[in-house]
Amino acid sequence: MTRPHRAWGVAAVTFVALVGAAGFRATPGVLIVPLQDEYGWSRSTISLAVSVNLLLFGVTAPFAAALMERFGIRRVVAVALTVVATGSALTTQMTQSWQLVACWGVLVGLGTGSMALVFGATVANRWFVKRRGLVLGILTAGSATGQLVFLPLLANLVDHHGWRSASWTVSIAALAVVPFVLILLRERPSDLGLLPYGATEELAPPAAPGSPAKAAIGALRMASRTGAFWLLAGGFAICGATTNGLIGTHFIPAAHDHGLPSTTAASLLALVGVFDIIGTIGSGWLTDRVDSRKLLWWYYALRGLSLFALPSLFASSLHPHMLVFVLFYGLDWVATVPPTVTLCRELYGDQGTLVFGWVFASHQIGAGVAATVAGIIRTSLGTYDLAWYGAGSLCLIAAALSLGVRAQPTRTRRPEPALAA
Repeated sequence: MTRPHRAWGVAAVTFVALVGAAGFRATPGVLIVPLQDEYGWSRSTISLAVSVNLLLFGVTAPFAAALMERFGIRRVVAVALTVVATGSALTTQMTQSWQLVACWGVLVGLGTGSMALVFGATVANRWFVKRRGLVLGILTAGSATGQLVFLPLLANLVDHHGWRSASWTVSIAALAVVPFVLILLRERPSDLGLLPYGATEELAPPAAPGSPAKAAIGALRMASRTGAFWLLAGGFAICGATTNGLIGTHFIPAAHDHGLPSTTAASLLALVGVFDIIGTIGSGWLTDRVDSRKLLWWYYALRGLSLFALPSLFASSLHPHMLVFVLFYGLDWVATVPPTVTLCRELYGDQGTLVFGWVFASHQIGAGVAATVAGIIRTSLGTYDLAWYGAGSLCLIAAALSLGVRAQPTRTRRPEPALAA
């Protein structure tokens, strides 16, 4: 009996780490109302901390990719988990709003940013040639699903034991993942005398960059000279604004405004995460077979239409039409990631992962801006409706941007290793 390639085991460990990191970052969604009640902070003030978290989550990504090349995946991820645990634990002692920004915004943002989707992209690009799109879909699903499926547990902890119990849970869980990363994660197939899955010859790994910051900035300088980069970054910024920034941050408090219990709203977001597994893995499968630009057009356009419908779906009790939205939105939540990663690699070759890190940074910049703007809209107008309609319009723009990405590589790159028969 043929043993499974070790690449699948590495992918499994990566999946667990991504699920955990995403779950840690999602916690502010269930803390907004409790913090508002305890400290009297406005939603715009609390949203600032969430925005800092989202921005650093994205901006850290390209530097984290370079750090992984320089110091190794295991070290970077283990340190990142420890930083997350520290930031989350310190929030339980805060008394001022700036401390929320420092702990949950800065520390947790830096830690989770070092385990962002570039982590999954790095593993997929190192360990897989065949089925790379599918693996990217699975790892992306783990990242997005972890962000959502833990919300009911965290919301229940907040309801019955206070918001600090959720912060302590995140801190302990982050530390618990560290041993698995150190023991089970491996850097490259060559470390075990193996070829990447589906390859018949090994390509020499790129030289470790002398300076991770210089490598990350160099990748940005190269990519920013091409129009495709700005189209991908613009579309992905809108992706972040309409998922993590808006739905991920404000769906629960928006539902609370209409009388729906926070635990019920958190359960709905968890269902989004469940359906996201199907949608993102399916997107990875399609990415191996269909033009990535066309996939992005469909994903953004359909997301925009669903956001136009959302304001009319909120109610004080759960209705079937909201479940239909949850199913539809979940299938599309981060289905955009596999085709975007694939386009970055096709266009920028060996630097594709670093370039994707910067594209992902734009995703989180969009998310951070949307989290703050939506909080201001709610504080000023007393409703989120304008935010939902604006997000829907932006999605239609992202669909148009995606079709403008050039299909052919814009620079010379090394050939892929041959696929195994």
